[in-house]
Amino acid sequence: MKTMTIFIAFLVMLSPLNAQSLTLHECITKALSTHPDIKKFILQVEQSRYAKDAIKADNRPQISLNAEYDPTHTFTMTQNGAFDTTQASGWQGGVNINQKIWDFSKTSFAIKAAQKSENIAALSLKDARALLVYYVKLQYEQIRVQKEAILVREQDMKSKKELYEQAKALLKQGIKTKADTTRFLSAFYNAKDNLSIAHANLEKARIALATLIGEPIKKDVTLDAMIYKNTKEIMHLNNASMLEHNPQLQEIKETIDKNKYLYQEAKASRYGSIDASLSYSHQDILYRYNNSIVGISFKIPLYSGGRTAAVIQQAKISQEISKRAYQSKKLALQQELAQLLTDFKRYNTTIASKKVQLEASIQTKQLIEARYKEGLSTYIEVLDAISLYLNAKLGLIEAHYEQHNIINRIEYLQGKTL
Repeated sequence: MKTMTIFIAFLVMLSPLNAQSLTLHECITKALSTHPDIKKFILQVEQSRYAKDAIKADNRPQISLNAEYDPTHTFTMTQNGAFDTTQASGWQGGVNINQKIWDFSKTSFAIKAAQKSENIAALSLKDARALLVYYVKLQYEQIRVQKEAILVREQDMKSKKELYEQAKALLKQGIKTKADTTRFLSAFYNAKDNLSIAHANLEKARIALATLIGEPIKKDVTLDAMIYKNTKEIMHLNNASMLEHNPQLQEIKETIDKNKYLYQEAKASRYGSIDASLSYSHQDILYRYNNSIVGISFKIPLYSGGRTAAVIQQAKISQEISKRAYQSKKLALQQELAQLLTDFKRYNTTIASKKVQLEASIQTKQLIEARYKEGLSTYIEVLDAISLYLNAKLGLIEAHYEQHNIINRIEYLQGKTL
């Protein structure tokens, strides 16, 4: 028996060591390193880099080897005004080198457009990271707020159960009526149901965060305490500051430049290109001889069935579309920031109001419950006082949560990941 007691005590001492502690920074780091969306965008950046290298290759020498062996080859020759044929086996081999000299900057514009594509992919990755961090913060904050809500709900359920037990005792003494006990019992079950909802919300947030970071999260996880950020810094934000750092807007800017280069590339394609070529070959078919060519060629496309003109117009329209998209996105961001700052300011007032309400509701609740025990207040007044306290307490938690999420949203719009 003594051994069992010591073992149980050891387990009790060890249990806090097994409790999971998870900081917000750890969650963000794990999500960014394991989430498949981030890996996908990283691969897209790498893919765009190789696409640019493929276009750069057009400015470098193109070298190819060729060889051919013919077991049977029929040759036709004229001799004394008559045709004569003969068959022989033979082979030939050689090397060809082509170097682009000038294509009226067509390849240069294509390389610049490819560089912009790589920049766009990098900005998409940046935006994806910021969005993932925003989602992690939302779920992390949700777990934290539901834990606080559960404590309040448990306290509320406990107090209503105590009031129900008091009402039953007072009913036996003839001081209270059956309606008192029935109403408090109903309030107790309602509080129990609200506690169950809070537990369900906590569980959903826990599962969502576990999915984001790629590992399970224990139900008794310990989180960071909420850090209240500098509200003055948020209120001094302006459109220029946010627009300067927003990845989506920067991405559209890069798209505008990319379409500009594609338009210039399409126009340059009308003029053709000047290429240098060098070839050397050796043939051993009937006769052995070497053949070498060194020359410059100039190719001008005269007619392409309207394809070139269509490509030019398509690139021109794409450039205009991206400009309109930039203006549209800019207006949307300005509107969203204005709404966020308005809500942020409103929550400052709400939080101050809820704090005052909470202090007043605590005093009122204590007073009404004391009067109820003396038969000077009704159960309706008691429940109203409890409801006022509960709404103020939960309202304060919710207001802090919503205001914190506004900060998280603004940080996402600025492309921040920490």
